[in-house]
Order: sequence, then C-alpha cells, then structure tokens
Amino acid sequence: MKKSIINARIITMDEKMTEYKKGFLTIEDDKIIKLGDMGSFQEEGETIEGKNGILMPGMINTHTHLGMLPFRSLGDDVKDRLRRFLFPLENKYMNEKLVYRGARYALCEMLLAGVTTVLDMYYFEKETAKAADDMHIRAILGETVADLKTCDCREPGKGFFYAEEFIKEWKNHKLITPCIAPHATNTNGEESLKRAKKISETYQVPITMHVAEMDYEMQYFKEAYSMSPIEFLNFIGCLDTSLIAAHCIYLSENDIALLKKQKVGVAHCIGSNTKSAKGVADVKAMLDAGIRVGLGTDGPTSGNTLDLLTQFKLFANFQKLKNQDRSIFPAHEIVALGTIQGAKVLHLDKQTGSLEVGKQADLVLVETDSVNMFPAFNPYSALVYSANAGNVDTVFVAGRCLVRHKELVGADLKSIRNDLVEAMEEMSESDIVNGSVFVGA
Repeated sequence: MKKSIINARIITMDEKMTEYKKGFLTIEDDKIIKLGDMGSFQEEGETIEGKNGILMPGMINTHTHLGMLPFRSLGDDVKDRLRRFLFPLENKYMNEKLVYRGARYALCEMLLAGVTTVLDMYYFEKETAKAADDMHIRAILGETVADLKTCDCREPGKGFFYAEEFIKEWKNHKLITPCIAPHATNTNGEESLKRAKKISETYQVPITMHVAEMDYEMQYFKEAYSMSPIEFLNFIGCLDTSLIAAHCIYLSENDIALLKKQKVGVAHCIGSNTKSAKGVADVKAMLDAGIRVGLGTDGPTSGNTLDLLTQFKLFANFQKLKNQDRSIFPAHEIVALGTIQGAKVLHLDKQTGSLEVGKQADLVLVETDSVNMFPAFNPYSALVYSANAGNVDTVFVAGRCLVRHKELVGADLKSIRNDLVEAMEEMSESDIVNGSVFVGA
C-alpha cells in the first residue's frame, strides 16, 4: 500500500541539496517512489498530514554501545572511568539478558529521536541483533573482541569464535549487517587486529574499532613503535575502506593523509569526547582532506544521550569555538554529517541517508508546532540549534512506520522498560552507587 506525507518542508540532503518548501513524499513498500511540490501531488493510498513540519532523512548514528545502557549515569565524573569502573562493572554484571533488554530500550530511545540507522559494537552482540530485529531498525552490529577478559569471553581471543558465528548467522538479513569490532588499538595486539581484518575480508563485512581516542594510547604507540595508532594500523595492513574508525581525536597531518589515502570512514563522537575531556577532533581538517566523517553518540554511559540532535548542537558549538570562527560549519553541513555523510561512512549511501526516488524509505518528520520550533525560517538551523528529540513526530524505517505522534508503533515502551528494570535487579547497589566495584578505589 502506498503512503504519502504531505504539506511538509522537505530537505532531501541529495547532492543538489534539493528542498521543497511545501512538498510531499510517497512510499510504496520499503522505497520512496515520488516526492516533489504539493502542486504535483496526486492522492493515492494513505495520507499523513505533515503540518508544515520538517521532513528529512532518518538520522544515522555511526558509533555506539547499546547494551551498555543499564550503566547510564554511573561514574560520570570519575577519572580513567573505562578501566577503573566500566570494565569491572561489565565483567561482574553484564550478561545476555541485560544486553538484550538494554539494547531494546536504547533502540526505543533512538527511534523516538529519529535515528533510523545505527552502528553498534558491544558484547553478546547476538542479543543486540535480536533486539534490532525486534525493533525493525537498520543496523550494522559488531561483536567486540579484545585481548583481555570480557563479560562474554573469559578467555582472551575466544571472542573471535563468537564473532564468526554471529557474522554467519546474520549475514543475509535485510536490515542488519554484521561486522567485526576489535575493541581498540591499545586493547588488541597486532595478531588480534590482523585476525579481525582477516575475518572482515573473509566474510566481506565492515570492521570498526576505537582509534586515537586515549592519551595513554597515544603515549604507548609513541614509546613502543615510534608511530601513531593510525600509522601502526597502516603498517600492519589494517587501514582500508572497510574500517570505520571511532573517535580519531588525536591526529597528525600524516594520520589525516593516511586516512584519506586508505579511504577510512570516521565516526566523530563530540558529546562523549568533550564530556570526558579528551579533546575536540579536527573535523575540518578531515573534511578538507576528503575523509568521510559521520556523527556518533558513543555509548549511553559515555555520551549519555542517544540522539543526534544533541550531537548537532554540541558539534556546532565546539567546532566553532575550536576554530574561532562563527561561520564555520553552517547548519546544513552539520545535518549532512548526521544523514548522508553518515551513510557514506557506513557504505549505505546507495540505500539511505537522503530522500530520493528509489532509496529506502528511512525518514523522519520533525514537528514545528512546539514552542522551541517557532519561527523556523531556516530548517537546518532549526534542527541544529532549536530542535530536541522531543520534536520528532514520525519515523519510518524501510517504509515501516515505527513512531507516530511521538509514540512507538508496535512496541510498548513501558513494558520494555519494565523488562529492563527486572533484569537490572541483579546489580548490587553497593557496586553501582557506592563504587565498591572501582579498581583502585
């Protein structure tokens, strides 16, 4: 059945940045089949009134850890939080049930905020895939492997067997693309990274990891190899277009040249990077070099929120401040980072990221009736500087309506939250609140 959204301000994010001030868009099955000005609209099938809202492509979150949601708001102001708090907490409490229920709840948050595609890397990723399948979201999902004991693999290296099983199981899913996710350049040794690269090549799936994120990571590679992490990855043959590198905060000119040469995509996580006081990545230099860059929220315990509208504002403010230039990164460029550019990072731009005939019907209607959204002379500025997740009214993924009038369609948020609360009851209050799980506390 055909469905049309009418009387909306459409920003397509196509190559010409085509806009329709009062337009319509028609979906049939999972694809966009028509869009244009209302003057050319011919009614057929179901009609959805856009009420002058902003119709845009679904937003694309290029880096997160969905299953980590049960630990949100814990240890937010702790130094060296990853090693002293999160790793011990995960090893003590994280399990299949907690990942599945945490990921389901996290996906609810993202859909309600207009995120239609996500790249996730975490443990027990089969459970995240089940959650993504339940919620009908588009996803690239990677089992995290590391040269250390993890919650789903007590023996270092065994995670690769789980990862291969996961890839085989989900390889041909319509909306879910499995990938391999070595944790980071400083938590995976050379052989581990090469093994991950081999799996990526064997199954023709992406590879993603944290790169050039930590100050101690940079120091280690300088002392051990007289290289940067980027240079090291290139040296061992792990730097190419299949890699989606998260963070990339600390980059030299040579690093940027290598990322460009090897056609690596970068997931920029401004919220978590600045919250943790790590730094502001030089996105301008990356984009000037022609590197593909998208936006990510990082995990819900790192950046806390899972919506890209928050990232839009943070990106604008920090990049303008870093470059001491108010005019840098006009709003339409920032919206592009969260849509079509993110799709390019994930190699999904033939399917999604812009509103074009023949592409998948992944789209978001942002209402402009709320007090914070009037007036909205410039739709891009309204999205970057005025909007919040609560302004997302309607969301489609692959032609399926998943959010309507700010409520989930076909999923009960209260029930999903109650299930998560039940799974979290096994967590000890003394560990999670009083901090007894801290290493070196």
